Amino acid sequence: METLLFVLGIPLFGSLVLAFTGQRDIAREINVAFSLATFIATCVLTGEVISGGPIFAWHREFFIDPLNVFLVTLTAFVGLTTAIFSRPYMRIERDHGKMTPTRLRLYHSMYQLFSCTMLVALTTNNLGILWVAMEAATLTTVLLVSVYRTPASLEAAWKYFILCGVGIAQALFGTVLLYMAAEKVVGVDGGALLWTNLAAVKGRLDPGIITLAFAFLFIGYGTKVGLVPMHNWLPDAHAEGPTPVSAVLSGLLLNVAVYALLRCKVLTDGALESNLAGQLMMGFGLLSVVIAAFFLSRQKDVKRMFAYSSIEHMGLITFAFGMGGPIATYAGLLHMTVHSLIKSAIFFAVGHATQKAGTQIMSDIRGLIKVSPTVGWGMMLGSLAILGMPPFGVFASEFLILTTAMREQPWATPFLLLALGVAFAAVFSRVQPMVFGETTVKPLAHPPALLPVFIHLGLGLMLGLYIPPYLDAWYRQAARLMMGA
Repeated sequence: METLLFVLGIPLFGSLVLAFTGQRDIAREINVAFSLATFIATCVLTGEVISGGPIFAWHREFFIDPLNVFLVTLTAFVGLTTAIFSRPYMRIERDHGKMTPTRLRLYHSMYQLFSCTMLVALTTNNLGILWVAMEAATLTTVLLVSVYRTPASLEAAWKYFILCGVGIAQALFGTVLLYMAAEKVVGVDGGALLWTNLAAVKGRLDPGIITLAFAFLFIGYGTKVGLVPMHNWLPDAHAEGPTPVSAVLSGLLLNVAVYALLRCKVLTDGALESNLAGQLMMGFGLLSVVIAAFFLSRQKDVKRMFAYSSIEHMGLITFAFGMGGPIATYAGLLHMTVHSLIKSAIFFAVGHATQKAGTQIMSDIRGLIKVSPTVGWGMMLGSLAILGMPPFGVFASEFLILTTAMREQPWATPFLLLALGVAFAAVFSRVQPMVFGETTVKPLAHPPALLPVFIHLGLGLMLGLYIPPYLDAWYRQAARLMMGA
């Protein structure tokens, strides 16, 4: 319990501290220090769960199990590396006049508060608190997306607030319906919104109410995932907000929204005799993969292009979990991990590239390998990794998903192969001239600090060649949990 208090309390306290000191030069280091402390606390918490099993805290309102413990650590790790990346990035933005002291204070404070909301959403056992945490995450990221205060960023933040606000309202109604079904079985004083209580009696829940509840929960949390057709907020939020925000949106927020869907799917599968939840997830996941792949070929803004890439990969993850079964579920968890690592690394490289070029338009960014070899190689290797080139981890997870689809859902395999082929052609044809094209820009006097990029890429490469035993055991345990075993 004490460790969980540190996991949730450190970023919350960091937000309060940075609300008063976030405009100072030392705020960048303070932001990194709080993110590092949070990561250390999550590592300790992970060790406790591995050695002692699931943990309850605060009258069972919080619960750590194999499904969420490594997601908690992954969230804290990406939060730490993004904070490290944002140090030089925000200093340059301040020098360019984009970030004033007031905006810097807002950015640093909301960054820590956003991390806190993500960790609360992952660790809570109460589906009502999960909804509150997701709503709080929406509000904090609205402020982060709009921090530049340009007309485009304000429009993107407004679109994000409206679409995700409507979506999260649907999730609230779904949560109310879930409570109504659970109250009849668990009782008013029996913790009818505690996920562990619901999972224990899921076979006795009213199928009619659960069907309706999952429909609203799927729309609500599916909006946060960025599934088509509820995806319109995501490209604008990525393109107009600061690049560190793009990294945590793709690397953290989308994962947490998928996690919320998975918790709801476990209850729905147990209450219904049909595979309604899986069919919905397969249908909308496949639609997202195909639509996003074709939209990739139309993009001119580099951050919008990789935003559509995030929609494509979230669709693939949702499709994998919709298929179910031990292999597809394992592949979905692996893909969540490697996508978080690789996509955030790509945004780190993109951030430095767009700052140097002074634009996000891909046709105006050329010769990165000459201007800054580390940025150029980071973007090229990251792009190849996210496109599924072996031996990176994305290749391993996509291979497992495709081979499972060939056996379980052969009708979907041609669509998946077509979408992945189109996505590869669209992204590679644009990244290649950005990295290797001719340019008259002089090389950077000092190479940018891109250690987080290559740490992420190294981990993504490792997961394609070797999955550590403890991580493999987590994937297997989490897969069994999601299958009701």
